Amino acid sequence: MADTIPQMFIEITQKQPDITVQLSKDAQGKFQPTPYGTLLKEAGACAHGLQKRGIRRGDNIGFISDNRKEWLVADLAMLGLGAADVPRGCDATAQEIAYILSWSECATVILENDRQLQKILDIKADRLPFGSRSLKEAPYAHLKTIILFEPPSRHVADEARNAGLDVLSFSDIMEEGRTLYEKEPEFFLDEAAKGGRNDIATIIYTSGTTGDPKGVMLSHGNFLHQTEYLPSVIGVKSGDRFLSVLPVWHSFERAVQYIILQAGATIAYSKPVGSILLADMQAVQPQWFTSVPRIWESIKDGVYKTIRQSGNVKKAMFSMFVGIGEAQAYFRNMLLDRLPKFSPRSRAVDIGVAIIPFALLTPLRALGDVLVFKKIKEKLGTGFIAGISGGGALPPSVDKFFDALGILILEGYGLTETAPVLGVRIKTHPVTGTVGPIHRGTEIRIVDEHGQVLPAGKKGIIQVRGPQVMLGYYKRPDLTAKILSDDGWLDTGDLGMLTIHGEIKIVGRAKDTIVLRGGENIEPVPIEQRLCESLYIQQTVVLGQDQRYLAALIVPREEALIQWAEENEIPFDDYASLLEQPEVKELIDSEINASVSMKNGFKPFERIFRFALLATPFEPGRELSAKQELKRHTVNELYKSQIRSLFAE
Repeated sequence: MADTIPQMFIEITQKQPDITVQLSKDAQGKFQPTPYGTLLKEAGACAHGLQKRGIRRGDNIGFISDNRKEWLVADLAMLGLGAADVPRGCDATAQEIAYILSWSECATVILENDRQLQKILDIKADRLPFGSRSLKEAPYAHLKTIILFEPPSRHVADEARNAGLDVLSFSDIMEEGRTLYEKEPEFFLDEAAKGGRNDIATIIYTSGTTGDPKGVMLSHGNFLHQTEYLPSVIGVKSGDRFLSVLPVWHSFERAVQYIILQAGATIAYSKPVGSILLADMQAVQPQWFTSVPRIWESIKDGVYKTIRQSGNVKKAMFSMFVGIGEAQAYFRNMLLDRLPKFSPRSRAVDIGVAIIPFALLTPLRALGDVLVFKKIKEKLGTGFIAGISGGGALPPSVDKFFDALGILILEGYGLTETAPVLGVRIKTHPVTGTVGPIHRGTEIRIVDEHGQVLPAGKKGIIQVRGPQVMLGYYKRPDLTAKILSDDGWLDTGDLGMLTIHGEIKIVGRAKDTIVLRGGENIEPVPIEQRLCESLYIQQTVVLGQDQRYLAALIVPREEALIQWAEENEIPFDDYASLLEQPEVKELIDSEINASVSMKNGFKPFERIFRFALLATPFEPGRELSAKQELKRHTVNELYKSQIRSLFAE
């Protein structure tokens, strides 16, 4: 059995060298295939070239790039040499890059283009990045070599060389490497064979939703635990095609790519932009599509946007069939024992309750498939099997919508600190409302605030222990000790509960919990998810820590709100002025009250008493992290004045 990612890749390639591993676009936008055998040669040549430039076992190599064919080539080459990469995307700020590369003491960094190089040059010794007070040396004290995927401009390259940096192109590295590979083709295989399961594969810095980034050290063994288990759970086969849109530097997409390699499947590179994504779906005809919840929300919103622009008859028919589909899916799940059970429940009773409604609704659901749902599903491709959602909680309304359409979504759960997958719904038995059972070989427990283990159905903090748990935070044993116990239990900081069959239901974040002055503990995420089910609400943040009541910042859906205003003849000069209209505030207030009510399962103290409307959506790098998570501490700073007015007595 392989002990490292490159060893695993080499084993698979030797079995199927001619199967396509990558589909990437050429200059004309057409997908071109790369076989496993060719990728192995490219990784071997790259390793030769990097080794000639001084890369050695145990080095940390910076890696600032978005998804592209060369990413996997360089990654396999570095890991095969025994180095660890320190990755980040091109959306990272100059301060983030300075902190990450300096803290990791990177002497070499691979960059996508000269815009990333300029970010490095912009940080001077007198402009220390956040957290740098803990650095013993000035930023980039160790940095010597820059390797660029895309050729730099002369101006930027000259500025870098004047700063004492050696600037190289990736194409030169590859050209030198190919010459050496022809002379010594076994070099990469020999170097890869030296690696061990506990070697560090990567140091991934958390996105900083709670402050300064922390470098998560993940070993080859952490990732291999995923690759050895997950393909069989979700049913991936050799030759299956995945459409890739998530940032590859993030642990979720990175693990997915390794899972693809283990299964002998294919990666097709696309982008999370509606027109590009849907066109690539048709071109690639993927079996699998991995994404974060926001992309699934966008697909749902796109469908509803199209329906809103249709005639009244079509809108009414769509709403009717979606309702029928959701009801039929609910009774089907009850019949097949796919509803979460937090206490024992009679299967005979469930079957008795579900069988007649299911039988009556199924013909109507089939009619809806012919008249409505089939056209939507065709946009995902004729061979589509399932979507895999991770990186955040899938809103229940989105989950139910795709279940109604007959599109299977397997929701998973994990952390960067667990490489990242801890659980995922099983393809053959997906239990709705859960993120599936915990990994085989991994332990889980739910504990209260005193550390007492709780039974099924009781809410508490999720703790896990297993082979995918990180080695620790790089050069931060103090922070490692806060989250990882001496006997290996990782405190996830997430709130959840277990079903009687061992599936996990996520209910919120322990550190996101809002405590009102009256002592009431409130999880904001379920409230925010419910609010965003409204046609007129795109994003929201629930607030109220140490206050008497809850309030919210609301980002409306601009297009839907403007359409509503025009239909109701509400006068306005521009969008900002529209948000000030009393009719708009009444509309949003009614949407809030209809969404967060006792009828929908919310308690009286969970009601939103006040709200403020924001004209600009939350964006990654500002209010959101790279994986679309809300950075609550940043929101509190950016909207300090609006928040203060919401709680003014």
